Amino acid sequence: MLESSINPTPAASPARHPRPLGGDPMKTMDLPLLSLSGQVLNNTLGQQSLAIKRKPGWLRAKVPGGEGYTRLKGIMDEHKLVTVCQEASCPNMGECWARGVATIMILGDTCTRSCGFCNVKTGRPVSLDRDEPRRVAESLALMRLKHVVITSVNRDELPDGGAGIWAETIIRTRESCPNMSIEVLIPDFEGNWAALQMVIDAQPHIINHNLETVRRMYPAVRPSAKFDRSLELLRRVKQQGSVAKTGIMVGIGERDDEVLELIDELLANTKTEKGSADILTIGQYLQPTRNHLPLDRFVNPDTFAMFKQEGLSRGMKVVESGPLVRSSYHADHQADELTDIINSRKIAK
Repeated sequence: MLESSINPTPAASPARHPRPLGGDPMKTMDLPLLSLSGQVLNNTLGQQSLAIKRKPGWLRAKVPGGEGYTRLKGIMDEHKLVTVCQEASCPNMGECWARGVATIMILGDTCTRSCGFCNVKTGRPVSLDRDEPRRVAESLALMRLKHVVITSVNRDELPDGGAGIWAETIIRTRESCPNMSIEVLIPDFEGNWAALQMVIDAQPHIINHNLETVRRMYPAVRPSAKFDRSLELLRRVKQQGSVAKTGIMVGIGERDDEVLELIDELLANTKTEKGSADILTIGQYLQPTRNHLPLDRFVNPDTFAMFKQEGLSRGMKVVESGPLVRSSYHADHQADELTDIINSRKIAK
């Protein structure tokens, strides 16, 4: 679908999001290889309208429930804690919460970038909460999780991209919750490797940075990011001995062979270590609203199984691949398998 969407004459940029856009994504944007202007919908201006495709049966999620889920939800409601699981209506929320796994977001709720797949609001953040690391650590101690995933919006307006807050949050959380494994899902810090080093030095158990899509799709899907920059970030994480993780969406216009090529790029040899990632997650893209990038296809579960088999056979340590898989899916098992946290948990018991 996407290969045939090149527009010979530029059109005015559609107002894709029903909210003010933020940042200046054009300043780091490579020349586009393709344009989705004719397919990105703009219902607010009365242009084309297309119903979001009906989900197939394999994308039906179970209703959250169970003792573990109820306990964790009670703590969150009582202390007014907010998680990405709830905000994003994650289909795996019930399963993860029952196991004591949750995802929280730091550095505010306003992103300085405007990616076509993402439903986080964009704009220029008004402030920086320097007390946030303390409050996050205290909140996580109340939640008594087995594993936490900490993520954030992009804060490109900050000199360090928010890396200082990231590092302090990791350190304080580890002190407050010594038996909990910590995974961070970080932005690219615009290639500021000194900022990345602050996060690495804070020593979370797993460092995740999502590629989100295949190389060819970057100009359309991640206009403010660069595929090679994100790949270099992962290499630097892995080369220093940290567990490196990444994830992509499928069904947004990529081809199956491009997914396999991405796996090969993640496993390519570097000077000091083989590959740039230990863990890969692959899940189905779901169009958040009609104003976001259109869904190209629902990927069949058999294809997800093929991606997993190919990833493992080619050398990935862990591959989570399925329609409902998200970055945090089975994240606690990955920490137990690839880090030393499981020894601490045994001692705690």
